[in-house]
Amino acid sequence: MADKIPYKIYLSESEMPTSWYNVRADMKIKPAPLMNPNTGKPATYEDLQPVFCDELIKQELDDTTAYFPIPEDIRNFYKMYRPSPLVRAYCLEEKLQTPAKIYYKFEGNNTSGSHKLNSAIAQAYYAKNQGLKGVTTETGAGQWGTATSMACSYLGLDCHVYMVKVSYEQKPFRREVMRTYGAEVTPSPSETTEVGRKILQEHPGTGGSLGCAISEAVETATNTEGYRYVLGSVLNQVLLHQSVIGLEAKTALDKYNVKPDIIIGCAGGGSNLGGLISPFMGEMLRGEKEYKFIAVEPASCPSLTRGKYAYDYCDTGRVCPMAKMYTLGSGFIPSSSHSGGLRYHGMNSVVSELYDQGLMEARSVEQTEVFKAATEFARVEGILPAPESSHAIKVAIDEALKCKETGEEKVILFGLTGTGYFDLKAYENYNNGTMTDYIPTDEELERGFKSLPNI
Repeated sequence: MADKIPYKIYLSESEMPTSWYNVRADMKIKPAPLMNPNTGKPATYEDLQPVFCDELIKQELDDTTAYFPIPEDIRNFYKMYRPSPLVRAYCLEEKLQTPAKIYYKFEGNNTSGSHKLNSAIAQAYYAKNQGLKGVTTETGAGQWGTATSMACSYLGLDCHVYMVKVSYEQKPFRREVMRTYGAEVTPSPSETTEVGRKILQEHPGTGGSLGCAISEAVETATNTEGYRYVLGSVLNQVLLHQSVIGLEAKTALDKYNVKPDIIIGCAGGGSNLGGLISPFMGEMLRGEKEYKFIAVEPASCPSLTRGKYAYDYCDTGRVCPMAKMYTLGSGFIPSSSHSGGLRYHGMNSVVSELYDQGLMEARSVEQTEVFKAATEFARVEGILPAPESSHAIKVAIDEALKCKETGEEKVILFGLTGTGYFDLKAYENYNNGTMTDYIPTDEELERGFKSLPNI
């Protein structure tokens, strides 16, 4: 190969990160704190104790410590599937006939099929160390629920997953993986919780949302002795754990003196995007290097591109603390026709603040174009990508084609956060030509905005 970059860049175990990186430490303007909805004041450690594990609360609230050492037990677990490969997409470059150099960080080489295991094992570890019996959580497309059930099984913890009902019905095999790992899986909203019954009464026949499932999981955790709630995205602690993605990617690129010009990630709640960009964003915040960051979200759930930057409830049932974030309103429920994951109504506070400061771009894309890009990628790169990841693939292809027009040899890095082998119903809809695009109207979004708290 002319530039002598291998197809896959593998790091050794000794090159794995020994610490998670907290990008908040380098932010001059910090993200707004979580808010206690009952007091109207910033949430304290004591406020969060009934919901989250003690050590995770410390990570959540700390915006000054740059590096958190990764416990040895977690690093040993990581070694089952990490370091993950950084892949040069030579075949995609050839297909597009672009001068751009395209790299992707592949996070699908574990049983959960996604990056979610990076934080699931960390949160389960801290729950186990605290002497808890089990955890509750929510899941949308199913990757987080799968990852949490695997981590809990490994550590001997009980796991109760509330799965967004439309995904529960569309992705039965993802559900069965969770059950194989010993998890109890309930379609949400359900009749098993007070908040679930209330949501069903207000929205009969709803396919659910992550906000609904979060409410049910939190209610169950706070009402069950020896349980705490764990979350797969949105929270700062999750971005912290996912920084292993960006740290490994940067180490791999540095080995070959490659600097990405454009870094792209799909954006739902912000965990994989934040994890991928964190070390690169840190360099930019410190004035060391310049990068172009692009967050890609679905047109059907466009929190960054069409949402409002405001304090909002993190869940539909309004039982969680409030966060300042780009949001569509906790009452917003995406259409059941949307197949591509990324169904959360808001965006992580760190990602929201970075976007608000103009340090990254955001684009929304329609799902038929996403699956078109996924199919094109699969045919040349040999991986069937998750619909979520395919949002990033779509924009990576767009940027590569721009380079073709201008002749610029830019370096593009994107996150391939997981595989799509449990998403074949969505692929079937696309292949059959029955997949449709859903874009909420301004009137529909306005109904969600009306649910915003008056803060």
